[in-house]
Amino acid sequence: MGETEINRDESKGIPENSGLPDIAEKYLLYISKERRLSSYTSRNYSHSISTFFKWLSQSSKIQTIHEINRVDARSYLIEAQHKLARTTLRNHFSALKGLFHFAMKRGACKSNPFANLTLPKLNKNLPKFLSEKQAESLLQTPSTKSKDSKIADFLNTRDLLIIKILYAGGLRVSELVSLNYENVDFNHATLRVRGKGGKERITPIGNKVLQDIIDFRDLHSIDSSHHAAIIIGQSGKRLTTRSIQLILKKRLRQANLPEDLSPHKLRHSFATHLLDRGADLRAVQDLLGHSSLSTTQIYTHLSVAKLKQTHKSAHPRS
Repeated sequence: MGETEINRDESKGIPENSGLPDIAEKYLLYISKERRLSSYTSRNYSHSISTFFKWLSQSSKIQTIHEINRVDARSYLIEAQHKLARTTLRNHFSALKGLFHFAMKRGACKSNPFANLTLPKLNKNLPKFLSEKQAESLLQTPSTKSKDSKIADFLNTRDLLIIKILYAGGLRVSELVSLNYENVDFNHATLRVRGKGGKERITPIGNKVLQDIIDFRDLHSIDSSHHAAIIIGQSGKRLTTRSIQLILKKRLRQANLPEDLSPHKLRHSFATHLLDRGADLRAVQDLLGHSSLSTTQIYTHLSVAKLKQTHKSAHPRS
C-alpha cells in the first residue's frame, strides 16, 4: 500500500465495529510509514498491543475497540505493574494510549481509556557514563591481533572510528549505522543525522574525527559513493546495531573498563563532559536531538553530583 493510499484510508475513518487486530495493524502501519518511528519502536509497540489484546481475550469477550473502557484499562494496569519494570510499563502504556488516540481520531471509539492514567513513578536512576579518563583509555585500546595485517589494520581503524564518532557527536547507535558519506559535510566537519521520528540535526564532530573518516574511506572503503555506508564490515556491508554493541564490549574489555558501559553510555558521556566544561544546556539539547529540555536536564544532575563529590573530597569543611 502506497503512502497516498494510507492517507486516503485515514480520511475515511475506521468503523466502530472494526476488529482489534485490524485497528492495531492500521496503527502500526501509521507509526512506521507516517510518523517514521524506528523499527525497534514499532516492534515494541506491536508487542505491547498484542500483550494487552491477549490479556483482554482471557478476561472478557470484547471484540471491538469502542467496547474497551476505563475499568478495563485500570484492571490491566493493576496486573501489569506486578509483572513489568516501571520503565517498561510506561513504554507499554504509551503504546496503548497512542493506539486509542489513533482510533479516536478516526472515529473507531469515543474516548481514550488509557489517557491520564496514574502510573507508578520512575526510580530516579542517573545514567552511567565514562569519566574523561576512561573515555581516553577507550580511545587508546590495544590493537586487535590478526595473522593478516590488513584485516587487523581494518578492524582497529574501523572500531576506533566507531568510538570516536559516537563520543565526538553524541550519536545513538541507530544513527551511526545509518550514516552515509552524503551525510558528512567535509567543509565544516559536521554530520547531518536523522534521529527519532525522522528528525534531522546537524552535529559537529571536529576536524580530527573528520580526518579519521576521510582516512578510513580512502584506505578501507569498498564503496565511497554518496549513498554508501560509512561504518562497514570486512565484506563492505553496513554493520548492524548489534554488531556495534559487540565491538564496543570487546574494546571495553581490552581497556579494562566495565562491559556494562553500552554504546549509549558514550552518548551520556558526550553530554556530561560538555556540561562539565561549561556548555549551555540548550546547546547540548540541540546536539543530542532532544525534543524536550527536560530530557536533557538529567545530565545537569550528573554534573551537580560530580561537583558535590569534588567539594566533599577537597573542601576542608565539607
